[in-house]
Amino acid sequence: MRIFEFDSSLLDEFSDSLWLEDGLSRNTLDSYRNDLRLFSEWLKTRNQNGARVLTEATHSDLLEFLASRVSARMKASTTSRELSSLKRFYRYLLRQGKISTDPSLNIETPKLVRSLPETLTEEEVEQLLSMPDIKQPLGLRDRAMLEVLYATGLRVSELINLKYSQVSMDAGILRVMGKGRKERLTPLGEESLHWLKRYTKEARPELLNDIVTDTIFVTMRGAAMTRQAFWYLIRRYALLVGITKQLSPHTLRHAFATHLLNHGADLRVVQLLLGHSDISTTQIYTHIARERLKQIHIEHHPRGQKKP
Repeated sequence: MRIFEFDSSLLDEFSDSLWLEDGLSRNTLDSYRNDLRLFSEWLKTRNQNGARVLTEATHSDLLEFLASRVSARMKASTTSRELSSLKRFYRYLLRQGKISTDPSLNIETPKLVRSLPETLTEEEVEQLLSMPDIKQPLGLRDRAMLEVLYATGLRVSELINLKYSQVSMDAGILRVMGKGRKERLTPLGEESLHWLKRYTKEARPELLNDIVTDTIFVTMRGAAMTRQAFWYLIRRYALLVGITKQLSPHTLRHAFATHLLNHGADLRVVQLLLGHSDISTTQIYTHIARERLKQIHIEHHPRGQKKP
């Protein structure tokens, strides 16, 4: 029991340091804790001569733990994430002087085959955006939300939590606080700005019914929309249009990035607009754009297809 309490205290210190340094979300911090708790519990099942606490783990212990996860047929992405948690944890311990050597050194993170996100064509996006009934307050709100999402590439959580204080209607700019509390400026574009202004003037006051809030997109009760509710909204409109693709909450974010690249946008600019700290995260969209260009070439170039 004493060992478990010690490890738990150490995880608390580590989580606090992550929060202070990077401003990580509660879900991300919980993910780190769960990965490390799993390794801690695995260590306690070791034989009498083996390491029993996190600070005593060796290079061999980490390799054996990862091997056990592979043997248990865990997904490669899961094992990769667990190794990443261990690496960051032991770098922290080394920095704090709690260990003299880092047992995670020279353990390479496996390269994962990154799946391309499902996205929509420009025509499908146009159909999706036109589905809400703009004669109704909720329909006008939905149209404004979809337009803003597609025009800016916001994360869904950033969209539903958008405040008036973050929007400059005159300049047509959003000030977004993204992951790790990193701020970025994102242009709205004329079309989404038009629908945002129309919603805030015609529909939002009716939805609020004298309720005071700084949140822009609200429900009939004057509250902010949940991520799940907005995801249901997108799926419902997609089905009405006849889109049967496997969509995700980030479908319009993916479309935003892909369509920008299709039209010649610089990758670095797309990285800034999406709020990615690492350009390698953005590069996945170049594969989608490349496939689209190949398809256009096949369809429209006179020598794009082999003659029968």
